[in-house]
Amino acid sequence: QVQLVESGGGSVQAGGSLRLSCAASGDTSGRYCMGWFRQTPGKEREGVAGIDSDGSTSYADSVKGRFTISKDNAKNTLYLQMNSLKPEDTAMYYCAGRYRGWGGCSYPLSRSVYGYWGQGTQVTVSS
Repeated sequence: QVQLVESGGGSVQAGGSLRLSCAASGDTSGRYCMGWFRQTPGKEREGVAGIDSDGSTSYADSVKGRFTISKDNAKNTLYLQMNSLKPEDTAMYYCAGRYRGWGGCSYPLSRSVYGYWGQGTQVTVSS
C-alpha cells in the first residue's frame, strides 16, 4: 500500500509561481508511474502531467512550457513546478501513482490508470 500527501498549494496572482510536492510513503519500492491531476467544481478531473520511472514526462497542452513535473526518488517525493500561472489554472491539484509493472506508463494523463491518490491541495490564481 502506498500513501500520497500533497502540499504547496496556495493563492497567487496571475504570472506567479508555485511548487507542489507529493510525499509518498508505505511500500515505495519498485517502479511507479506518477502524475498530477486537477479538478474544479462541476468538471472532470483532468491530467496535467505524468512521469515514468525512467524520468520521461508528458504534459497537457494547456500547461506545456509552464509546468514541470519531476521526482526525487531518494526522498520519495514528486514535484510540480508551476510558472506563469493563469486564473484558468485554479483547481484542486492531486497527485496519483500506480505500479509500473512490465507494461510501461501508457496513458499517463488518464485518471483511470492510477490506483493511488492524494487528498489534494488547492491552487488559486487571481487576476
